[in-house]
Amino acid sequence: MRAAHSRIITIPRSSPGRRGDLFMGGSTCAQQQKGLIFHPASTRGQREPVQFREIKKYTTKGIPRATYISVTPPLSSRHTARDDAPPGRRMKGCVRAIMTFPAFPVPLLWTLCSLTILSGSVQGNVSLAEDDLYQPVTTDETVSVGGTVRLTCTVSESDNSSLQWSNTAQQTLYFGDKRALRDNRIMLHRSTSTELSITISDVQLSDEGDYTCSIFTKPIRTAKATVTVLGLCVCPQISSNDDAVQEGGTITLTCFSSGSKPPAKLRWYRGEEELTGWTDTVLADPDERTYTVKSQLQLTVTRKDNNAKIACAVDHPSLSGGDERTEQALSVLFAPSVLIQPESDLPREGEKFHLECIGTGNPDPSSFHWEKKDGVLPPLVRVDGSFLRFEMLNKSDNGVYLCQVDNGIGTDVGDYTLLVQDPTAMSTSSGVDHAVIGGVVAVIVFILLCLLIVLGRYLIRHKGTYLTHEAKGSDDAPDADTAIINAEGGHSGADDKKEYFI
Repeated sequence: MRAAHSRIITIPRSSPGRRGDLFMGGSTCAQQQKGLIFHPASTRGQREPVQFREIKKYTTKGIPRATYISVTPPLSSRHTARDDAPPGRRMKGCVRAIMTFPAFPVPLLWTLCSLTILSGSVQGNVSLAEDDLYQPVTTDETVSVGGTVRLTCTVSESDNSSLQWSNTAQQTLYFGDKRALRDNRIMLHRSTSTELSITISDVQLSDEGDYTCSIFTKPIRTAKATVTVLGLCVCPQISSNDDAVQEGGTITLTCFSSGSKPPAKLRWYRGEEELTGWTDTVLADPDERTYTVKSQLQLTVTRKDNNAKIACAVDHPSLSGGDERTEQALSVLFAPSVLIQPESDLPREGEKFHLECIGTGNPDPSSFHWEKKDGVLPPLVRVDGSFLRFEMLNKSDNGVYLCQVDNGIGTDVGDYTLLVQDPTAMSTSSGVDHAVIGGVVAVIVFILLCLLIVLGRYLIRHKGTYLTHEAKGSDDAPDADTAIINAEGGHSGADDKKEYFI
């Protein structure tokens, strides 16, 4: 059985009893003639391989153009020439340039050699140009597990030769528009004389590899398309060495993500802040082509970290919508802090009153202890868990009251100073309201006074000049009656008017 890349060349029959010679034209053929081995084509006649007796190279400006080979014994039967050169050194364009002929006189042989050199060079160049036009063209593809990939093979020109797609095991998938492999996932997309496209749905990791497109010209031309399958990573999972850690302690968080290919990248976040200082470990999954990635993060926590959200995010090319995250809330144990809240700001004598002890810690305080500084609790005071209740306030209740809380992690003490007011005392809130009302009234009175002042000045500026009857003509009158008469007399030149009093 001959090698897959061998090419068989048939040499015409030569005249019996005469020596046949071989002439190879073209620079490429001239450089690769050592890859030819001649064998008989049939079981009859001459069986032994043909031997090279002499090799002559013809060059132009130092470039090999043709090779003349003398062979013995004479080619009395049909022979074949097999090109056993490596695939990268196949003799493209040599088929038409190779010929055999019986021995001729030397002058005639030289003439034939010269003509064949020219013919072989031209034919070799044409053949190389045809290779470019018929060479299939493919592209590499990347797809995620479960997705669909399309493989497209095209040629520039077609000589009606069929295109074919083969899988990684060299099984034919489609020959032209004919299905060759029974796999319902593989469908024909387009088939023309210059294109063959197929699709593979529900892609699995086993589908990864090199797919071959072939066109059955002479010689057969092939091109490969590499399909890369991305393994889908599983949503990350977070675990910790402790469910809760005391304030000031260190917690170790571990994040796992499996099934990725290539290995996924993991990142840590506190809220929107990206953390640093973690370590990653990549493990190959047994009997699989995927990987498991493990990342560990160590944090020293404070009470501010209690209930903080720590997220592990996985980044992978198969995640088109961005990274995937898993969050875990931290539980930090810390001692409580105490705040005593009074029922009102103005405790008055004779009224009911209470104090509330508010403790903040993790866990919540479970024990509350009330006492009065420098004394004992009054008889009318009742302890009710976190509340200290006064049934009726009295001046004797004045003093400092203490509340101590305990949550198992630590304790804290808060204090409140109680000052009982007279029953007639105004509450702080009522005093504030009256002050506001008084301020508003004062502003209104001030505005009214300003308006009165402005109005008075306006009236004064626009007041006219008025004379009384007594003032008119009083200067020249000898007595009061005359003055009155002169005053009512009007203007100069007017008739005198008299008034009579009865």
